[in-house]
Amino acid sequence: MRLLIYSFFLVLCGSCSLRGITVSENITYMEDGYLGELPEKRLNVYRPKKIKEGLPVLVFIHGGSWRSGSKEKYSLVGRRWARRNIVTVIIDYPLSPEYKIHSMGKATAKALNWVDENIADYGGDPERIVVSGHSAGGHLASLVAIRDEYFDSLGVKNPIAGAVLIDAAGFDMYHYLKEKNNAPGTSHLKTFTDSPEVWKDTSPIYFLHDNMPPMLFMMGGKTYDSILEGTDRFMEEYKKYEPEPNFKVQKNKRHIPMMLQMIYTPSRGFRWVTTFVKGLGE
Repeated sequence: MRLLIYSFFLVLCGSCSLRGITVSENITYMEDGYLGELPEKRLNVYRPKKIKEGLPVLVFIHGGSWRSGSKEKYSLVGRRWARRNIVTVIIDYPLSPEYKIHSMGKATAKALNWVDENIADYGGDPERIVVSGHSAGGHLASLVAIRDEYFDSLGVKNPIAGAVLIDAAGFDMYHYLKEKNNAPGTSHLKTFTDSPEVWKDTSPIYFLHDNMPPMLFMMGGKTYDSILEGTDRFMEEYKKYEPEPNFKVQKNKRHIPMMLQMIYTPSRGFRWVTTFVKGLGE
Protein backbone atom coordinates (compact mmCIF):
# COMPACT_ATOMS: atom_id res chain seq x y z
CA MET A 1 0.00 0.00 0.00
CA ARG A 2 2.82 2.44 0.88
CA LEU A 3 4.44 1.78 -2.50
CA LEU A 4 1.15 2.50 -4.29
CA ILE A 5 0.75 5.78 -2.41
CA TYR A 6 4.36 6.67 -3.20
CA SER A 7 3.89 5.92 -6.91
CA PHE A 8 0.65 7.92 -7.06
CA PHE A 9 2.31 10.89 -5.37
CA LEU A 10 5.21 10.89 -7.80
CA VAL A 11 2.90 10.67 -10.81
CA LEU A 12 0.78 13.50 -9.40
CA CYS A 13 3.85 15.65 -8.86
CA GLY A 14 5.13 14.79 -12.34
CA SER A 15 2.99 17.62 -13.66
CA CYS A 16 5.12 20.12 -11.76
CA SER A 17 6.94 22.74 -13.79
CA LEU A 18 10.04 21.85 -15.77
CA ARG A 19 11.14 25.46 -15.60
CA GLY A 20 14.90 25.66 -15.76
CA ILE A 21 15.30 21.95 -16.53
CA THR A 22 15.97 20.06 -19.76
CA VAL A 23 14.97 16.40 -19.87
CA SER A 24 16.32 13.96 -22.46
CA GLU A 25 14.17 10.84 -22.29
CA ASN A 26 14.47 7.21 -23.34
CA ILE A 27 18.07 7.26 -24.47
CA THR A 28 19.19 3.72 -25.31
CA TYR A 29 22.28 2.77 -23.35
CA MET A 30 22.12 -0.96 -24.13
CA GLU A 31 20.98 -2.55 -27.38
CA ASP A 32 18.83 -5.66 -27.47
CA GLY A 33 20.98 -8.80 -27.41
CA TYR A 34 23.94 -7.14 -25.71
CA LEU A 35 26.38 -9.83 -24.55
CA GLY A 36 24.03 -12.28 -26.21
CA GLU A 37 21.58 -12.17 -23.33
CA LEU A 38 20.51 -8.69 -22.27
CA PRO A 39 17.51 -6.66 -23.48
CA GLU A 40 17.41 -3.10 -24.75
CA LYS A 41 17.39 -0.65 -21.86
CA ARG A 42 17.11 3.12 -21.66
CA LEU A 43 17.78 6.05 -19.36
CA ASN A 44 16.65 9.63 -18.80
CA VAL A 45 18.95 12.62 -18.29
CA TYR A 46 17.93 15.70 -16.28
CA ARG A 47 20.08 18.82 -16.45
CA PRO A 48 19.89 22.59 -16.00
CA LYS A 49 18.45 24.32 -19.06
CA LYS A 50 21.28 26.83 -19.06
CA ILE A 51 24.09 24.49 -20.05
CA LYS A 52 27.08 24.55 -17.78
CA GLU A 53 30.20 22.44 -18.05
CA GLY A 54 31.79 20.24 -15.45
CA LEU A 55 28.72 19.67 -13.29
CA PRO A 56 28.61 16.73 -10.87
CA VAL A 57 26.67 13.68 -12.04
CA LEU A 58 24.28 11.48 -10.08
CA VAL A 59 23.23 8.14 -11.59
CA PHE A 60 20.17 6.81 -9.78
CA ILE A 61 18.99 3.16 -9.71
CA HIS A 62 15.39 2.53 -8.64
CA GLY A 63 14.28 -0.06 -6.13
CA GLY A 64 11.47 -2.60 -6.31
CA SER A 65 12.83 -5.88 -4.87
CA TRP A 66 14.81 -6.45 -8.10
CA ARG A 67 11.52 -7.34 -9.86
CA SER A 68 9.56 -4.10 -10.34
CA GLY A 69 9.90 -0.35 -10.77
CA SER A 70 10.84 1.99 -13.60
CA LYS A 71 12.74 5.20 -14.25
CA GLU A 72 9.53 7.10 -15.00
CA LYS A 73 8.40 6.94 -11.37
CA TYR A 74 11.42 9.00 -10.32
CA SER A 75 11.20 11.87 -12.79
CA LEU A 76 10.49 14.44 -10.09
CA VAL A 77 13.56 13.31 -8.17
CA GLY A 78 15.67 13.85 -11.30
CA ARG A 79 14.23 17.33 -11.72
CA ARG A 80 14.88 18.25 -8.10
CA TRP A 81 18.55 17.33 -8.28
CA ALA A 82 18.95 18.96 -11.70
CA ARG A 83 17.64 22.22 -10.25
CA ARG A 84 20.53 22.02 -7.80
CA ASN A 85 22.98 21.90 -10.73
CA ILE A 86 23.50 18.14 -10.56
CA VAL A 87 23.19 16.34 -13.90
CA THR A 88 20.97 13.41 -12.97
CA VAL A 89 20.64 10.14 -14.86
CA ILE A 90 17.88 7.68 -13.97
CA ILE A 91 18.15 4.23 -15.49
CA ASP A 92 16.02 1.20 -16.15
CA TYR A 93 17.59 -2.25 -15.85
CA PRO A 94 16.53 -5.88 -16.50
CA LEU A 95 14.18 -7.24 -13.85
CA SER A 96 13.49 -10.59 -12.22
CA PRO A 97 12.25 -13.25 -12.79
CA GLU A 98 13.22 -13.07 -16.47
CA TYR A 99 16.72 -11.86 -15.62
CA LYS A 100 19.01 -12.76 -12.73
CA ILE A 101 21.19 -10.65 -10.49
CA HIS A 102 24.40 -10.90 -12.54
CA SER A 103 22.52 -9.60 -15.60
CA MET A 104 21.35 -6.63 -13.54
CA GLY A 105 24.93 -5.94 -12.47
CA LYS A 106 26.17 -6.02 -16.06
CA ALA A 107 23.37 -3.71 -17.21
CA THR A 108 24.16 -1.25 -14.40
CA ALA A 109 27.82 -1.25 -15.41
CA LYS A 110 26.82 -0.69 -19.04
CA ALA A 111 24.66 2.29 -18.05
CA LEU A 112 27.53 3.82 -16.10
CA ASN A 113 29.84 3.25 -19.06
CA TRP A 114 27.37 5.15 -21.26
CA VAL A 115 27.37 7.98 -18.73
CA ASP A 116 31.16 8.03 -18.64
CA GLU A 117 31.38 8.29 -22.43
CA ASN A 118 28.50 10.69 -23.07
CA ILE A 119 27.66 12.81 -20.05
CA ALA A 120 29.98 15.66 -21.05
CA ASP A 121 27.53 16.36 -23.90
CA TYR A 122 24.92 17.13 -21.22
CA GLY A 123 27.17 19.37 -19.11
CA GLY A 124 28.33 16.66 -16.72
CA ASP A 125 31.87 15.92 -15.60
CA PRO A 126 32.78 12.25 -16.23
CA GLU A 127 35.31 12.51 -13.40
CA ARG A 128 32.52 13.28 -10.91
CA ILE A 129 30.08 10.38 -11.41
CA VAL A 130 28.25 9.30 -8.26
CA VAL A 131 26.09 6.17 -8.35
CA SER A 132 23.05 6.01 -6.09
CA GLY A 133 20.08 3.78 -5.41
CA HIS A 134 17.25 3.06 -3.02
CA SER A 135 16.43 -0.41 -1.66
CA ALA A 136 17.32 -3.01 -4.35
CA GLY A 137 18.78 -0.14 -6.37
CA GLY A 138 21.05 0.62 -3.43
CA HIS A 139 22.26 -2.98 -3.54
CA LEU A 140 23.15 -2.68 -7.24
CA ALA A 141 24.81 0.70 -6.65
CA SER A 142 26.95 -0.72 -3.83
CA LEU A 143 27.80 -3.81 -5.86
CA VAL A 144 29.22 -1.90 -8.84
CA ALA A 145 30.83 0.75 -6.63
CA ILE A 146 32.77 -1.87 -4.67
CA ARG A 147 33.43 -4.47 -7.35
CA ASP A 148 35.17 -3.79 -10.69
CA GLU A 149 34.27 -7.22 -12.05
CA TYR A 150 31.13 -6.11 -13.87
CA PHE A 151 33.06 -3.39 -15.68
CA ASP A 152 35.90 -5.81 -16.39
CA SER A 153 33.41 -8.21 -18.02
CA LEU A 154 32.49 -5.40 -20.44
CA GLY A 155 36.10 -4.41 -21.06
CA VAL A 156 35.62 -0.89 -19.69
CA LYS A 157 36.86 1.06 -16.67
CA ASN A 158 34.88 1.68 -13.51
CA PRO A 159 34.06 5.43 -13.62
CA ILE A 160 32.46 5.70 -10.17
CA ALA A 161 33.81 8.55 -8.02
CA GLY A 162 31.36 8.06 -5.13
CA ALA A 163 28.21 6.28 -4.00
CA VAL A 164 25.01 7.30 -2.18
CA LEU A 165 23.13 4.33 -0.73
CA ILE A 166 19.60 5.13 0.44
CA ASP A 167 18.10 2.48 2.73
CA ALA A 168 19.94 -0.11 0.66
CA ALA A 169 18.98 -3.77 0.70
CA GLY A 170 21.12 -6.81 0.02
CA PHE A 171 24.47 -5.97 1.59
CA ASP A 172 24.73 -9.62 2.69
CA MET A 173 22.32 -11.70 0.62
CA TYR A 174 24.37 -14.81 1.40
CA HIS A 175 23.60 -14.56 5.11
CA TYR A 176 20.01 -13.44 4.53
CA LEU A 177 19.10 -16.26 2.15
CA LYS A 178 20.77 -18.89 4.31
CA GLU A 179 18.78 -17.68 7.31
CA LYS A 180 15.52 -17.60 5.35
CA ASN A 181 16.09 -21.08 3.95
CA ASN A 182 13.62 -20.42 1.12
CA ALA A 183 12.51 -23.26 -1.12
CA PRO A 184 14.39 -23.31 -4.45
CA GLY A 185 12.89 -21.02 -7.08
CA THR A 186 10.83 -18.88 -4.69
CA SER A 187 10.95 -15.31 -3.41
CA HIS A 188 14.36 -13.65 -3.87
CA LEU A 189 15.82 -16.86 -5.27
CA LYS A 190 14.13 -15.97 -8.56
CA THR A 191 16.63 -13.12 -8.66
CA PHE A 192 19.62 -14.63 -6.88
CA THR A 193 19.17 -18.23 -8.13
CA ASP A 194 19.36 -21.34 -5.96
CA SER A 195 23.16 -21.15 -5.76
CA PRO A 196 24.83 -20.05 -2.48
CA GLU A 197 27.87 -19.24 -4.60
CA VAL A 198 25.87 -16.60 -6.47
CA TRP A 199 24.43 -15.25 -3.21
CA LYS A 200 27.94 -14.66 -1.88
CA ASP A 201 29.28 -13.38 -5.19
CA THR A 202 26.63 -10.65 -5.21
CA SER A 203 26.89 -9.65 -1.55
CA PRO A 204 29.00 -6.45 -1.30
CA ILE A 205 30.02 -7.22 2.29
CA TYR A 206 32.47 -9.89 1.09
CA PHE A 207 34.31 -7.64 -1.37
CA LEU A 208 35.30 -4.59 0.69
CA HIS A 209 38.80 -3.28 -0.01
CA ASP A 210 41.14 -0.36 0.59
CA ASN A 211 40.41 1.52 -2.66
CA MET A 212 36.64 1.95 -2.45
CA PRO A 213 35.20 5.31 -3.53
CA PRO A 214 33.75 7.65 -0.87
CA MET A 215 30.27 6.57 0.20
CA LEU A 216 27.28 8.15 1.89
CA PHE A 217 25.01 5.68 3.70
CA MET A 218 21.47 6.65 4.71
CA MET A 219 19.13 4.40 6.68
CA GLY A 220 15.71 4.78 8.24
CA GLY A 221 15.48 3.83 11.88
CA LYS A 222 12.08 2.23 11.26
CA THR A 223 12.92 0.47 8.00
CA TYR A 224 12.56 -3.26 7.40
CA ASP A 225 14.31 -5.57 9.85
CA SER A 226 16.27 -7.18 7.01
CA ILE A 227 17.77 -3.80 6.08
CA LEU A 228 18.51 -2.87 9.70
CA GLU A 229 20.28 -6.18 10.30
CA GLY A 230 22.07 -6.26 6.95
CA THR A 231 23.31 -2.69 7.29
CA ASP A 232 24.57 -3.33 10.82
CA ARG A 233 26.54 -6.33 9.57
CA PHE A 234 27.90 -4.38 6.63
CA MET A 235 28.94 -1.35 8.66
CA GLU A 236 30.80 -3.55 11.14
CA GLU A 237 32.98 -4.81 8.28
CA TYR A 238 33.13 -1.47 6.46
CA LYS A 239 34.59 0.25 9.53
CA LYS A 240 37.67 -1.96 9.19
CA TYR A 241 38.45 0.07 6.06
CA GLU A 242 36.79 3.38 6.95
CA PRO A 243 36.73 3.85 10.75
CA GLU A 244 34.50 6.94 10.50
CA PRO A 245 31.93 6.17 7.82
CA ASN A 246 29.56 8.80 6.45
CA PHE A 247 26.52 7.05 7.89
CA LYS A 248 23.25 8.91 8.49
CA VAL A 249 20.35 7.37 10.40
CA GLN A 250 16.94 9.03 10.38
CA LYS A 251 15.49 7.28 13.37
CA ASN A 252 11.79 7.96 12.68
CA LYS A 253 11.72 7.17 8.96
CA ARG A 254 10.49 4.00 7.30
CA HIS A 255 11.68 2.49 4.04
CA ILE A 256 9.55 4.34 1.46
CA PRO A 257 9.78 7.77 3.15
CA MET A 258 13.58 7.48 3.00
CA MET A 259 13.21 7.93 -0.76
CA LEU A 260 10.08 10.06 -0.76
CA GLN A 261 11.93 12.84 1.08
CA MET A 262 14.12 13.37 -2.01
CA ILE A 263 11.33 15.30 -3.72
CA TYR A 264 11.24 17.77 -0.84
CA THR A 265 14.30 19.96 -1.22
CA PRO A 266 14.42 21.31 2.36
CA SER A 267 14.58 17.74 3.76
CA ARG A 268 17.71 16.64 5.57
CA GLY A 269 18.12 13.66 3.28
CA PHE A 270 18.01 15.77 0.14
CA ARG A 271 20.56 18.20 1.60
CA TRP A 272 22.88 15.35 2.63
CA VAL A 273 22.85 13.89 -0.87
CA THR A 274 23.31 17.25 -2.59
CA THR A 275 26.19 18.24 -0.33
CA PHE A 276 27.93 14.89 -0.79
CA VAL A 277 27.60 14.84 -4.58
CA LYS A 278 28.71 18.43 -5.05
CA GLY A 279 31.60 18.01 -2.64
CA LEU A 280 33.30 15.26 -4.66
CA GLY A 281 35.93 16.47 -7.06
CA GLU A 282 35.76 20.13 -6.05
